[in-house]
Amino acid sequence: MYNLLIVDDEPLICQGLSSLLTASGISIDYIYTAHSGYEALDYLRMEQIDLLITDIQMGSMSGIELMQQAKIIKPWVQVIVISAHETFQYAQQAMRLGAKDYIIKPLNSEQLLASIRHVLLHMDKSEHAHEQMLSQLGNNEHFRMQAPLPERDQLLGRLEQADPKAQSVIIAELANRYHTIVSGPYVSVLKLKLNSISKTNQEQDGKGAGRSYTAQEERLLRYAALNIASELLDQHWNYCIYEEGEQRITILVQWSEQQYGDSSVDKINQLEMLGRSLQHNIEKYLGLSSVVGISQIFKGLEFMNEAYAQAEKALAWSRRFQDHYVFYFGDFKWDIYGGSEPDEAEIAAQNNMIVERCRAYIDQNYGQKGLTLNEIAQKNHVSPNYLSYLFKKISGYNLWEYVVKLRMEESKRLLLQTDMRRYEIAEQVGYESPEHFSKIFKKYYGLSPSEMKK
Repeated sequence: MYNLLIVDDEPLICQGLSSLLTASGISIDYIYTAHSGYEALDYLRMEQIDLLITDIQMGSMSGIELMQQAKIIKPWVQVIVISAHETFQYAQQAMRLGAKDYIIKPLNSEQLLASIRHVLLHMDKSEHAHEQMLSQLGNNEHFRMQAPLPERDQLLGRLEQADPKAQSVIIAELANRYHTIVSGPYVSVLKLKLNSISKTNQEQDGKGAGRSYTAQEERLLRYAALNIASELLDQHWNYCIYEEGEQRITILVQWSEQQYGDSSVDKINQLEMLGRSLQHNIEKYLGLSSVVGISQIFKGLEFMNEAYAQAEKALAWSRRFQDHYVFYFGDFKWDIYGGSEPDEAEIAAQNNMIVERCRAYIDQNYGQKGLTLNEIAQKNHVSPNYLSYLFKKISGYNLWEYVVKLRMEESKRLLLQTDMRRYEIAEQVGYESPEHFSKIFKKYYGLSPSEMKK
């Protein structure tokens, strides 16, 4: 069963689509509707949404902007775009952000339902395919799994330590023998480390008994993780991927000058979305925990060594934060400490300062319409992913829960101590519509604004 979110600034379209889907027989648990991008973001923050169906042009926040913010909140959410504009630029931007379909208004009911069924079926198939692969573990004595193209993987692994001259030779050999293109010129490296497969299973068993995998079964699980990564990357990325040791996967992401010049997508956010999707899907489909280290983006293949080193350093940071899973090198201010790894006291002081600056910014701006996690993170010079983690760890609040808390406390004060109308209070605390404000208020307090006023 899946939860869907329909977003359109025309209420009749939301109502019509909701009725169509309710009667469709598709396996849907709940359908949420929103009439603006900002209202949709609140649902994405507070509810488990599997599929987002959004219009492209909606007042103050477009469908493209909504997709960008949605992917920061939940990178794995699936998206279908509906639009009255048959514009190639819109469709191209939507597809780059991971949209599964782009459907032109007026909507054809059968076409829309077929698209939704296809997306949900693919989600089922992906899960089933990996379950089927895992079901073969230990059940087929003739099954053998070999690492794909081990000689190619060895060549890719040698790039990490090679000097620029040797890199040129390796890159040429990869192109000639395996049609593996390493061209850049913009590059970033992601390193994914699978936690011990046997240890993971023992930890999941409350008694610590767990299941011990054979070497062959562990190889299959690693290959399944490699397949999951490849499926994610195949959609929108120019990349090279290989196994680096028995528990690690390395990904070299590349952009051409033209691709990097497209400013419609924030590349750092895009890398973090990829890292979080990798970690999420490996845990979801294989039951394995993992950590991901991400380098900054470099221009020029001669800086690949530095990119590899940064990803390794970011990955090593997981030793300090064992309840966090995706680490971007740029979040850790290495230059402050002369490039060396800081001690615990220095880390704590730095992180407390980030959270206090963040809290102060929210305290001053919570009433701002359109306030987003991305904006708060940019003001504090860290990624949204890391800021969310730190804020929850140090303050005890989910970051957006804190924003909602301030908005609701102020709206209650205004409701009980002033004669302001509902729409005026909604405006004051940062909500676009009184109806959306009332929904959030009732969810928070268990009473509508009018019921509390009485």
